[in-house]
Amino acid sequence: MSPTPTRVLVLNSGSSSVKYQLLDMRGSDRLAVGLVERIGEETSRLKHTPASGESREWSGSIPDHDAALKAVAAELAKDGLGLDSPELAAIGHRVVHGGKHFTEPTVVDDAVLAEIERLIPVAPLHNPANLTGIRTAQALRPDLPQIAVFDTAFHTTMPESAARYAIDVETADAHRIRRYGFHGTSHAYVSRETARLLGRAPEDVNVIVLHLGNGASASAVRGGRCVDTSMGLTPLEGLVMGTRSGDMDPAVIFHLMRVGGMSADEIDTLLNKRSGLIGLCGDNDMREIRRRVDAGDERARLAFDIYIHRLKKYIGAYYAVLGRVDAVAFTAGVGENAAPVREAAVSGLEGLGLAVDGELNAVRGDGARLVSPAGARVAVAVVPTDEEMEIATQTYALVEKER
Repeated sequence: MSPTPTRVLVLNSGSSSVKYQLLDMRGSDRLAVGLVERIGEETSRLKHTPASGESREWSGSIPDHDAALKAVAAELAKDGLGLDSPELAAIGHRVVHGGKHFTEPTVVDDAVLAEIERLIPVAPLHNPANLTGIRTAQALRPDLPQIAVFDTAFHTTMPESAARYAIDVETADAHRIRRYGFHGTSHAYVSRETARLLGRAPEDVNVIVLHLGNGASASAVRGGRCVDTSMGLTPLEGLVMGTRSGDMDPAVIFHLMRVGGMSADEIDTLLNKRSGLIGLCGDNDMREIRRRVDAGDERARLAFDIYIHRLKKYIGAYYAVLGRVDAVAFTAGVGENAAPVREAAVSGLEGLGLAVDGELNAVRGDGARLVSPAGARVAVAVVPTDEEMEIATQTYALVEKER
């Protein structure tokens, strides 16, 4: 009798890239990590890092996602980890938008593909690429379960009072307009890891999770369930981000159309690609912004202050939503690495039990850790996110259940 397969390949297919990880779920071990980028361009690039050796890089022509996944399969095969391995249990796919329908990881079939396709109008940049990755993987391994893990799923526990916008109900329902939220795999993983860091069960802990990267979102998690989140119908709403505006008076759009003569597409580009930090100061790298702040650059200082002001507003709002907060957890590139952001975000919130210890906050580390003073009423934590592990865990759990 052949052994039960325990490996999961995680694919995150973007419009011109594929991120991947191969994991063995027996011990949650990473067997390989890689990235294919600039798909469809004249010179594409693949970087592959097996657990057993040094990274390998390759440049050349990768015209489409089919060629990209075949290149990934070839690199894995060099390490004896090919896609034809009987040890591969499933392929788990990150899908950005699952709408209201998909509340948990789902085995992909024709009906699932059709629903993901129907959601393209609310995720035009992401869902088409996710679909391409799934279909390509199906063609390469039609015998394997393909599992879709949705960014929006963790947020489907929000009550209607948080998920609904205050617009005409019939119009909202007809066009699927509601708050969906994103970064769900990160918020799920980090909220659970924060509870573990505190030595408590997730169902006993209330956490405000701050996922701060180039894209940024906040969530209020009560007892392991999301009750509010900052991103909305799309990833544009909420916090100030690297290139996205976040919250804004919707009438600005009408004003730009009527007075500025801008088209809907031009405004879309403005708010998604030329706003946020890059729109405020010309940089969307927090390290460079902090360097400029320290050098006395007033434009960078204003951008940083606006970023922190919005972040602090969400911490206060979600404190009110939860009623009791056990921890505030910072994660993702900025959240994990930018000590000045963490310090500024909780500064002045001592009355809510929030503070950071200067020495602890300044220490860089790879693992989950507390940066609040000993005995603090509310823990402030740095918890590295691991979305690929979360996708693999959910994928393997579903495969085991189906068996």
